[in-house]
Amino acid sequence: MPINSFLDYLVLEKKYSKHTAIAYKNDLISFQEFCNNEYNNQSIVGVNYSQVRSWIVSLVNLNISNRSINRKVSSLKSFYKFLQKTKQIDVSPLAKHKALKVAKQVQVPFSEKEILSVLNIIEEESNFETIRNKLIVELLYSTGMRRSELINIKLIDVDFGNETIKVLGKRNKERYIPLLKSVQSTLKIYIRNRVDIQTNQPYLLLTKKGKKMYDTLVYRVINNYFSTVSSKVKKSPHVIRHSFATHLLNEGADLNSVKELLGHSSLASTQVYTHSSLGKLKEVYNQAHPRSRKN
Repeated sequence: MPINSFLDYLVLEKKYSKHTAIAYKNDLISFQEFCNNEYNNQSIVGVNYSQVRSWIVSLVNLNISNRSINRKVSSLKSFYKFLQKTKQIDVSPLAKHKALKVAKQVQVPFSEKEILSVLNIIEEESNFETIRNKLIVELLYSTGMRRSELINIKLIDVDFGNETIKVLGKRNKERYIPLLKSVQSTLKIYIRNRVDIQTNQPYLLLTKKGKKMYDTLVYRVINNYFSTVSSKVKKSPHVIRHSFATHLLNEGADLNSVKELLGHSSLASTQVYTHSSLGKLKEVYNQAHPRSRKN
């Protein structure tokens, strides 16, 4: 089946995670079911653009956001590119499709004061879970790593000798991130406490029952702590990643260096963080430019 071959291609050749492949699969099956119901099409290989457009209209009528619809259509685009690559079709039905307009989402990073306040709150307790939670916040903020990267760090990925931590990013790309002395100190305390947890897991971060950390628990940790110090609507691990990039850029870090630390494949991905630094940029500009009016 073309869909199964495509999913194998994503996982085996493109090195996409199984989670990502499942998301593609769900989008393709959704479109397949629509075509079966509306056009009695048993296969989506030979569809035309008008049929795809009818599906998009049906999604709009279900009040699905333009952003979500664009993501679903992106799955279709990738599928038809694969069919072209494997000579199963000559032209993609989405060759001339234009994405739906999406309002830009402005991510508001945490302030340095908010992050420091959370670390001070966690400092007040010293059991296994609070030490682990402090490490989670420190690792996310000091490295800018993704939540998925955080939970997949293994004990052997921590290198105190070189003061680095190895992270497995998207498409299984490895990168090494420097570790601040303060984070190394928290890591050593955590690892000493981790010894008392019964487990055979190779992963660094564990639940109190010795299981591997999972996405929703990391989100809960961040959301719970930051809810006590911040009134921002979104309080998630990704906001900390955003804060990491913004604070580095505010302090004059080179965009290329931030790109490497974040594990982005192109500068375009990193540039979404630069808008938050515009205020700082204006401040520097007004102070430094010869024509600036200084009071």
